[in-house]
Amino acid sequence: MVGKASTAKTIEILKYTIDRKPLRFILKQFSGFCKKDNKNRLEVALELYVGDRTNACWVCTHIVAPIVKWVVKKGGAAFGVGEEDLKEKFKDVYWRRGLVNVIRGIAKFGVHKPFVPGAPFLVVWNYTYLCNLRCKHCYASAGKPHPNELTTEEAKDAVKKFADAGVNIIAFSGGEPLMRRDFYDVAKLAHEYGIFTAVATNGTLITKDVARKLKEIGIGYVQISLDGASPETHDNFRGIPGVFEKTIRGIKNCVEEGVFVEVSTTATKFNYKEIPEIIDLCEKLGVDWWMMYNFVPTGRGRFIIENDLTPEEREKILRFLWERLREGRKMQVLSTAPQFARVALQMEREYGKGDEIVVPTHFYNPRLHGQLINLSEFIGGCGAGRFYCALDPDGTITPCVFFPLPVGNIREDDFEDVWDNNPVFWDLRNRDKLKGHCGECEFKYVCGGCRARAYGYFGDYLAPDPGCINNKIFWEQLKYEKYKYEVTPIGLGARSGLAYGKRST
Repeated sequence: MVGKASTAKTIEILKYTIDRKPLRFILKQFSGFCKKDNKNRLEVALELYVGDRTNACWVCTHIVAPIVKWVVKKGGAAFGVGEEDLKEKFKDVYWRRGLVNVIRGIAKFGVHKPFVPGAPFLVVWNYTYLCNLRCKHCYASAGKPHPNELTTEEAKDAVKKFADAGVNIIAFSGGEPLMRRDFYDVAKLAHEYGIFTAVATNGTLITKDVARKLKEIGIGYVQISLDGASPETHDNFRGIPGVFEKTIRGIKNCVEEGVFVEVSTTATKFNYKEIPEIIDLCEKLGVDWWMMYNFVPTGRGRFIIENDLTPEEREKILRFLWERLREGRKMQVLSTAPQFARVALQMEREYGKGDEIVVPTHFYNPRLHGQLINLSEFIGGCGAGRFYCALDPDGTITPCVFFPLPVGNIREDDFEDVWDNNPVFWDLRNRDKLKGHCGECEFKYVCGGCRARAYGYFGDYLAPDPGCINNKIFWEQLKYEKYKYEVTPIGLGARSGLAYGKRST
C-alpha cells in the first residue's frame, strides 16, 4: 500500500504541475525550431539552464527558458532529485536531447503511465536484409538483399526525418548492416545530427580497422551477438562453421579500441544452460553489458518454436540474472524480457536490503530509491510503439523488429504523425487493454509482457505473453495445440482454436 500511495502522490504532483493544458499548450507552441540557432527551442532553453550558453534569442531567453526551468525543477522534485544533480546530468548533450523528448511528450500527450515521449527514444533500423550468416532464430530471415531497400539518398532523408521528429537513438541492425557499403556515411550523418548511434552486428566483420572506423564516425555502442560459450553451440545456432572465433575477435577488437560493447544472447533450449558461462566469458573479454534477448517466433524463428524456453526456465534464468545484478559487478546484465522487472521487484521484497532497488528496463538497470522507485512504472515494461519502434530495409515502420506489423512507411508517411496518431501504437501504450493475466497483474506497468511474443504466438498483440510464469495456462495450451498450428501472416495459433484460456468448441 505504501508503494501505491507514493506512486499516486507522484502522479498527482505531475498532473497538477506539469500536466496542465495551458502549460502543455505553451510548451507545444514553443517546441519548434529557433531560426537563429537552427535548434529546437527547448534544447536552447536547456543549454541556458545548465550554463552551456549565456545568450539566445529573446523568445528562447525570456519565454521558453523560464518555463523549461520550472518544468524541470517540478519534475525533479516529484521524484526527489535536486536541481544541482539535474544540471550536472543535463550537461550531457544526449541526456539533454532526451529531456527535450520527455518535455515534448508531456506537451503532446500529458503525463501517462506508462510514459509516452514526444518521439521514439530509439529507432532500430534493419538497414539491410543482406547477411553473411544463416541464424536459426533470425527475425528478419536475412540472407539476400531486398530489391526494394532504401537507396542511399532515401536513407539519408530518413535520418533527417528522425532528427526533425526528435529521435534520440538510432541502432542500425539487419541483416548485417556492415555489409552495406553506404552504412558508414549514413551512420556518420546521424551522429552529425546529434543522434546517438549504435550498431547491432554479428561481429564477424569487425577487424581492428573496422572497430577504429566505427569509433571515428561516432558509433557510441556496438552490440555483438554471441549465442554460446563454445564454438559448437554458437556455430550451430549461427548456421556457419567457424564463426565463433571471428565473433570473439570482433568483440576483442571493439574492446581494445575503447568502443562500448554489449554482447547479446538469444535464450533458447539450445543454449540457456550455457548462459552463466557466456556471462563469465564476456566479463573476461572486458564487455560493458550483456543482454539476454527473448526468443520471439517470427522470421526464421517461427520454425523453431519448440525450442522456446518454458515459463519455468525463463523464470529461473531471470532470477539468476537478478542475483548477478545484486553482486554489483562491473559488467551489467540486462534482458529484453519485460518480466525481468517483475522478478527483480519480487526478489527485492524477499531478499533486498535497504531502500535501494534495482529495477531492470530494456535500456539499463537503474538503482532507484525513495520516490524514484515510482519512476519504474513510467519507464518500465515493453516499449514497442511506446519508447521505440523499428524501420525495415524497405522503409516499413513497425512497432518493434520482432513485431512485423506495418504501421506506415518512411518513404511516404509523416513519421511524427505516425508516432503521434497510429492506433496500433496507442493500443500498445494502454496497459488496461491487455488480456489474460497481463491485464490484471499488479506489475503490468513495470512489465506488461512482450507484445511481440503475444503477436507471434496468437496473432493478437494484446494477448497474454505465454512466456511468463503467471500465464502458464496459455503455454500449456500452446503445447497441447502445437500440432494444429498454422503459420499465417499474422502469427501462430491464429486459426488453432486458442482463445486465451478458453478452449473453443
